[in-house]
Amino acid sequence: MARRITTATVTLDLAALLVAQVVASWATFRTPLPWSFRRDSMTMVAALTIGGLVGVYVSRRSAANGVFRPSYGRAVSSVAVALGLTAVVILFGRPYWSRNYIAVAAATWLGLSLAHRWVQRRRPWAESMVLVTTQKVLIDHLKGSPHANVLEVLDPSGTMPERPLPPGTTLAVDLRAVLSDQMARFVSSCNLAGYPMESLINAYEKHTGRLAIVHLYEGWELTVPLSGHIPYVRLKRVIDTFLVLLMAPLALLLGGLFALAIRLDSSGPVIFRQFRIGLEGRPFTLYKFRTMRPGDTEPRFARRDDDRLTRVGRLLRRIRLDELPQLWNVLKGDLALVGPRPEQGPFVDRFSETIPFYTHRHLVRPGLTGWAQVNFGYADSEADTVEKLSYDLYYVKHLSPWLDLEILGRSVWTVLSGFGAR
Repeated sequence: MARRITTATVTLDLAALLVAQVVASWATFRTPLPWSFRRDSMTMVAALTIGGLVGVYVSRRSAANGVFRPSYGRAVSSVAVALGLTAVVILFGRPYWSRNYIAVAAATWLGLSLAHRWVQRRRPWAESMVLVTTQKVLIDHLKGSPHANVLEVLDPSGTMPERPLPPGTTLAVDLRAVLSDQMARFVSSCNLAGYPMESLINAYEKHTGRLAIVHLYEGWELTVPLSGHIPYVRLKRVIDTFLVLLMAPLALLLGGLFALAIRLDSSGPVIFRQFRIGLEGRPFTLYKFRTMRPGDTEPRFARRDDDRLTRVGRLLRRIRLDELPQLWNVLKGDLALVGPRPEQGPFVDRFSETIPFYTHRHLVRPGLTGWAQVNFGYADSEADTVEKLSYDLYYVKHLSPWLDLEILGRSVWTVLSGFGAR
């Protein structure tokens, strides 16, 4: 079912791109084939087509780590990538181009892409699963996942079911559990019968976007896959620097306006400095726009209606732009654009003692936004910190450019919706 949904979405996106170009050609040139009206329009059409193919590919790959779902955000990102590549070709190649053609094609493609996703999402799919485990927390998380239909949970030390599994059911087996003779024969029989089979951990990661911390042994399960991403880790630093420099003019303009508003709203410094723990546990100074009244420096979790916030500070936190000065941290190498959010030193000392594998989130450079931020939001207790850690460690294990693109895309919605803001 998942493969069918993926194939249908990609096929419909490409069909929508073709239809959009025909509509744009008719609206601009009164012909379905623009080169029959202007021979020199071929470069523009080719650029938009190739850009669309790249956009669809990037959109598809950004969901490669989890369960694919027709996403409105990925439709927007596909169109944005296509327009970006088309703009680059026009800027450097100087071919003929039509503003009306490109605008109509982009608008039509986006409209059709959103429409077919709306239809697909009205018929949600789920993977039918039978779990062989006693891990209640993992069971509950999988039952709460929208695309995991848990039909039954079997005790690894119990007896086999009386009837075969329904056709197409996935058997997810807890590899830490000791199977009884009957259960071992049942699992083997399901494998011989051709039922889809996978480890409970793989099914859990795929459907929840989290790492099952209880199944970690000494942490090498994270360092081994991370070592395979070293080339991207180095390239990621270059990409982050380039993107920050690209955003610098707008960031400086907004930063100046916010600095003036903070100065007029309350007394005290415009920039707030705080020591955080970064890559490999090294401390660094984090910069933010000051959002609280000066004087209260005790490290504690922020609350939704924190009485320490100023009027401007409350607004900046809601739209997440109090973190704009952290672009300087990215240039310095303290932060990446994407990674686990850095925590205060006292909290790190405390959680390192009480939460297993907490320090493993420092294996990668911390970021302005992260997988935990777009999935969980703000943690205001130690229990929430454990939940967020399962997302952070998932990011460490599955670090890739595609996952980073997924996080950046979802961060836009996080900012617009105010999800998790404190």
